[in-house]
Amino acid sequence: MKIFEEIESEVQSYARSFPRVFNKAQGEYLFDEEGNRYLDFLAGAGTLNYGHNHPVFKEKLMEYILRDGITHGLDMHTRAKGEFLESFNEKILKPRGLEYMVQFTGPTGTNSVEAAMKLARNVTGRHNIISFTNGFHGVSLGALAATGNSHHRGAAGVNLGGTSRIPYDGYLGEGFDTTHYLDKVLSDSSSGIDKPAAVIVETVQGEGGINAASIEWLQHLEQVCRKHDVLLIVDDIQAGCGRTGTFFSFEEAGIQPDIVTLSKSLSGYGLPFAVVLIKPELDQWKPGEHNGTFRGNNLAFVTAKAAIDHFWSDDRFAQEIQRKGEYIRQRLESIVEQYGEGNFTSRGRGMFRGINCVNGTLAEKITRKAFRNGLVIETSGADDQVIKFLVPLIIGDESLKQGIDIVEQAIKEVCEEEGRIPKERQFYVVKKAAG
Repeated sequence: MKIFEEIESEVQSYARSFPRVFNKAQGEYLFDEEGNRYLDFLAGAGTLNYGHNHPVFKEKLMEYILRDGITHGLDMHTRAKGEFLESFNEKILKPRGLEYMVQFTGPTGTNSVEAAMKLARNVTGRHNIISFTNGFHGVSLGALAATGNSHHRGAAGVNLGGTSRIPYDGYLGEGFDTTHYLDKVLSDSSSGIDKPAAVIVETVQGEGGINAASIEWLQHLEQVCRKHDVLLIVDDIQAGCGRTGTFFSFEEAGIQPDIVTLSKSLSGYGLPFAVVLIKPELDQWKPGEHNGTFRGNNLAFVTAKAAIDHFWSDDRFAQEIQRKGEYIRQRLESIVEQYGEGNFTSRGRGMFRGINCVNGTLAEKITRKAFRNGLVIETSGADDQVIKFLVPLIIGDESLKQGIDIVEQAIKEVCEEEGRIPKERQFYVVKKAAG
């Protein structure tokens, strides 16, 4: 650990929660230098949906490297890129009735968000972007302006503009459809909200606390965007690639975003890779108008194609995700019924789940105790109050049960130690009229 303490920046975060030196990983497991094995319920913050070092992907990657396949290709045509595009088009886009142009951006999610927002502004001639409370879209300045988290926004060092923020689904309580509010402010020239180029939304807010928008809310959001001639951008960087039970997280709602951002698990192997999907009529870039040195990661193209071919050639994998997601839902609902004095809640969709533990202090105690018992799991939310389950989608049933058992035992012990569990803060109460 000495070298990390001597010269690695204080900006490190995950290393503080999991103070071990890891040197091996396979499937749903991480191993440290002492040979201790940990179940991984963090999965690279959603980058390792297919687990660590998947043998099918590894074989394809090693074959490619050993035959001196191109590693870095800028945006030149390569066989690896062409084969990825063919698989993506034939097995992901066409079966879902989707027609998109594929833009290769710099290799991170925030790169793709920057490109999506820039394109929306250029196409519409408008500057404003609507984003949502508790949204997270990255930490480069444009994407950060659309991010809600004050911890990240406060580190920018400059004023962040060009966006307007409205309440996400459920932010103002049950029964309040915030898309009606959006429709109202876009219809009122005195609302103070400039007509936007686009609305950017996560169907499930990962870093924001596993807030899952309802299907109806997403459908209403698309309708409002169409009514006001506003582009709809879905940020599917963490919720996509199967995390919610379908390849795209918006499929269940039946909506067709104008622009989609993808990254994280897109490469399948944890290799940096990001794209923007653009409806053909919106692909109005001039050559080289948006670029990036590492937008041609051919190693990622190889493993991304392998992931699509292996897992998405039919619907069996999606059905398995949905089955496991239902098991997780039932387990988490049972846990919150038993512990937390009725103040804990479960949330999420598919295999994108969380337990709201009311405050970050409790959640941290639980995740630290879980780590001591061999489970890597993190928190999210404005106060890190939500225990965040980002389980590898390929996890075996026994490992899944074991990991949730560890969390349940940690919750049981922490609740017993605390004695009294704080209630979730109430900001307002709506009183019904008598009679």
